[in-house]
Amino acid sequence: MDAVRELYSDKPAGYFANARDMEVVPLLAGAVERALELGCGEGATLARMKEQGLVRWAAGVEIAPEAAAQARAHLDRVIAGNIESLPDSDLPDELDLVLCLDVLEHLIDPWGVVRRLKARLRAGGAIIACIPNIRHLGTLGPLLLNGRFDYASSGTLDRGHLRFFTRASATTLFEQAGLAVTRIEAPVQGKSALLDTLTLGFARDLCAYRFLIRAEIR
Repeated sequence: MDAVRELYSDKPAGYFANARDMEVVPLLAGAVERALELGCGEGATLARMKEQGLVRWAAGVEIAPEAAAQARAHLDRVIAGNIESLPDSDLPDELDLVLCLDVLEHLIDPWGVVRRLKARLRAGGAIIACIPNIRHLGTLGPLLLNGRFDYASSGTLDRGHLRFFTRASATTLFEQAGLAVTRIEAPVQGKSALLDTLTLGFARDLCAYRFLIRAEIR
């Protein structure tokens, strides 16, 4: 097992099995024919979307071999490997939708990968991504007050994260590839919701753990 895959060997039970269709569906413009998910895990998200009639044909790329093997039972095609070392010829094309849910921050060159993905989209296609927000108070507080920036097995400071983004830099990630960012959601939960309410949303980027982004070909 190489160094990159080693980072995923100690993930908790269920890490690769979560279906995240509830996050994705609000950013869809409608049902699509062909979809690809980077870091598809066991394929639960696209499998659920197929059941709902939102996706007709679904493929996934997954770096963890065991999860990729499970995904093959649910998706039409699964490519096992690291997206950054896979040749373009291994990836499906004529895609309507690409999902990148908490995966781009794990890459050495997410900017290059987004450009590659954009080239696999057909007219009107879109990328929907979930990206952790490094500006969240849960990260900034310990850093500013205690000088702590402690990596963990999951969350914003997952030790597998190689890149960190704010709203502005996440937007630039897609715009540099020639995509138009048409929607950004910044969901707030837990104790941060009170601060968000008290500041009438002006502190939203300090309260949101992540950004859900839709970027499309215009």
